[in-house]
Amino acid sequence: MNQRFAVSPRETAQMNTTALREHFLIEQLFIGGEITLVYTHYDRMIVGGVVPQGQALSLPNPEELKANYFLERREMGVLNIGAPGQVTVDGTTYALGTQDCLYVGKGAKEVQFTGDGARYYVLSAPAHKEYPTTLRTQAEATPVEMGTLETANQRTIYKYIYAEGIASCQLVMGLTQLKPGSVWNTMPSHTHTRRMEAYLYFNLPENQRVLHLMGEPNETRPLWVSSEQAILSPPWSIHTGCGTAAYAFIWGMAGENLEYTDMDPVALHELR
Repeated sequence: MNQRFAVSPRETAQMNTTALREHFLIEQLFIGGEITLVYTHYDRMIVGGVVPQGQALSLPNPEELKANYFLERREMGVLNIGAPGQVTVDGTTYALGTQDCLYVGKGAKEVQFTGDGARYYVLSAPAHKEYPTTLRTQAEATPVEMGTLETANQRTIYKYIYAEGIASCQLVMGLTQLKPGSVWNTMPSHTHTRRMEAYLYFNLPENQRVLHLMGEPNETRPLWVSSEQAILSPPWSIHTGCGTAAYAFIWGMAGENLEYTDMDPVALHELR
């Protein structure tokens, strides 16, 4: 499990492209037959990718956690961006179709991933209370239509783990799919110093890219992102992007609250 330490706005303002990518971009999460984990010191979120590829993969217990098992003091969200698969939690098997989400509560001791073609995106945050392991399909995620074609940000938002959805301690998780012809996400942009955010961009054609913008509103920085790469977004940073084609992304947060609408808007004329 790799670690990423927190970086301040002042440090970030001095970084070149290589340093920005080293600190905030996770370039490879999905490796066939492996579980890849990145521990970030922004709210101690763990970002991961799981690709069973014909074999069962068990959630490990990295030495860095100093725990008896991975979820001893943590909760976890699992969202499948690949073909249908199965996740087994302490002997109970849950079938995850494409873009279905499973919440795994604190205290679950054994988690196993299976499914040819399944690609599981994992987010885990510290937890102080147990909530039940719960499956929510994309059809149950109460899709919300937002944006307009005129402003190139028409999109569908699927909310899975949040205040009115699957109950959790502090983990929030959902998915946004842009409509064909729309390219902007989270625009107008915002910050929320009460919680960090992680983005996974996917469903982007191989020869296309997303230009992700981060940094303080008056000191923005660009990162070019490929499909199935993830961004770590500090609480003080904006997090918005523009693609060269339509795409989808998974957003996940940890911090002070579970409210999807908790954000501090940034007007377009304030961006620099």
